[in-house]
Amino acid sequence: MSHTVSTVATEPAPQRARWLGWLTTAMLAVFAWLCFGYAPEDTIQGQVQRLFYPHVSSAWVAGLAFLVVFVSSVAYLVTRDLVWDARAAASAEVGLLFTTGTLALGMLWGKASWGAYWVWDPRLTAVLVLWLLYLAYMALRSYVDDPHRRGRFSAVLGIVAFVDVPIIYFSVKWWRTQHPSYVIQPGMVNMPLPMLWTLLFGVATFTVLYIHLARQRMALQRLRQHLAEVAR
Repeated sequence: MSHTVSTVATEPAPQRARWLGWLTTAMLAVFAWLCFGYAPEDTIQGQVQRLFYPHVSSAWVAGLAFLVVFVSSVAYLVTRDLVWDARAAASAEVGLLFTTGTLALGMLWGKASWGAYWVWDPRLTAVLVLWLLYLAYMALRSYVDDPHRRGRFSAVLGIVAFVDVPIIYFSVKWWRTQHPSYVIQPGMVNMPLPMLWTLLFGVATFTVLYIHLARQRMALQRLRQHLAEVAR
């Protein structure tokens, strides 16, 4: 009976998860309308500039996800509680998904703007390094069977890999780069208000999407941990 209770406890509350799923779906639909029906066409880049909104939103969520990995990894090393390891793993998996989206959208945008899918720009290169680091993180987790050894090794890599996130953010200041600079700076916004509202809503939408996906992956991670403990 205790095993059944523990297993059920690892699942997200069905009602809460259902409402969060509906909210995510509704926000994605509104965001799509804002991108293609509300935001004006860019006078220089034309329609391809609409990739900007999901591209920036994906990049924001990737950074947020890896921040959660960093905090959870530190918490695991301090407490040795596998719940923190599960949170780190779930967030890393979702963050890797959004990083992939960031790279893919950026390549499409780059082809239209620069004439090439890829240039070895400092920011682009740093994002590629980030993607490879967390791909290695997920590979490491799959190769180590013991949960606490896996938690330790993954936590160290999760902490070290996060160093690349601020490098990505400041890369447009530190190096000469083809990548556009900051569109929102203290006291200055370099875009019309309809574009700004679309971007902000996109960031909010992708953040809710991240929370929804991370909750589902967290439940699965904890269920896997529970089954592994029962098997041992």
